[in-house]
Amino acid sequence: MDPEFQLQLIRAVARGERPAFEELYQVTGPKLYGVAMQLMRSPERAEEALQEAFVKIWHNAGDYHQGRGSVMTWMSSIVRYRCIDLLRSKSAKEDRQDSLDEEGAPELIAPEQPEDPENQALERCMETLDTHDLQYIHLAYYRGLTHAEIQEHTGTPLGTVKSWIRRGLQRLKRCLEE
Repeated sequence: MDPEFQLQLIRAVARGERPAFEELYQVTGPKLYGVAMQLMRSPERAEEALQEAFVKIWHNAGDYHQGRGSVMTWMSSIVRYRCIDLLRSKSAKEDRQDSLDEEGAPELIAPEQPEDPENQALERCMETLDTHDLQYIHLAYYRGLTHAEIQEHTGTPLGTVKSWIRRGLQRLKRCLEE
């Protein structure tokens, strides 16, 4: 979608024009739903996050400043932050705990564009990590758990959690630089 058109729509939304908001939802909703699905991993939760994000967009459209990035970037960040808020809520923690217990060891998540050389390199490098490094990076970056939540889930001391994540990220960086 044309960024200039998005800008016109968000300005109209800031003026309280409902038809512009409906059109903005129609043209950006599918992409933003994809953003929500990446984080929430559940259609129902993604829809909930997207709906709440659009309410926030409606109320805060006047806060958008073109100099800080595109309309889509601004709206994507609102969706991401709403997803993170929901993931951190108590009920989300319980659901994630249940799904983590059922899943066992983490699996690599397939990149969105497998033909992309950068994604292939990252996948190759992820496969070289130690089990602990992979598990903790997976919990932190793919599941969105904080260090404290990982400590609680695994029973591993907080310093060890941080060390394994840091060490794993350093190995990934070295591998990707090769």
